Amino acid sequence: MTHAPATIFLVDDDDSMLRGLGRLLKAAGYATRPFASPSKFLAQLPGDTPGCAVLDLRMPGLNGLELQQAMARSDCHLPVIFISGHGDVPASVKAMKSGAVDFLLKPFDEQQLLDAITQALAKDAAARAARAEANSLRTRHAALTPREREVCALVSQGLPNKLIAEQLGTSEKTVKVHRGRVIHKLGVGSVAELVRLVDRLAQD
Repeated sequence: MTHAPATIFLVDDDDSMLRGLGRLLKAAGYATRPFASPSKFLAQLPGDTPGCAVLDLRMPGLNGLELQQAMARSDCHLPVIFISGHGDVPASVKAMKSGAVDFLLKPFDEQQLLDAITQALAKDAAARAARAEANSLRTRHAALTPREREVCALVSQGLPNKLIAEQLGTSEKTVKVHRGRVIHKLGVGSVAELVRLVDRLAQD
């Protein structure tokens, strides 16, 4: 599968900071998209583009924390790095509790930002892989017939074919057939793997 290149989304109402960040990140080999306000960024949310967002904390309109919350409400999963010219400890605590990758105080060391972006992109890649795996599991499970789902649920509870047959009012031979189809459709190689898959589906 071909993935789109990562993009660093920059949101800061300070034009000079926006230009400086753009030059730094371009020199480091990153593609960037600058936004002079949270509203412009929200109006052009990047959809499923890989990357991360670097947000100024204090901006007119929505501040950085409010923008982070608006992104979450809009199902935008980009990891967030905050930058701020103010040593606001409560804000930094709130940002990190909300899942921010880092909170950098201006003026920050360039390497600090590059390290935070490396960490954010790794977090984004891992989250994307987990979402793709979960989607694949749901698709495979949705392909089961209603009877196969019943058999799948009972197999995952550790019931032997004989008891499953009794519970479903069918023959053990029929259960074996359904069980084989469940294993094939879900692409698992063992009951233990099937149990892990069912547990994972239950957590979604």
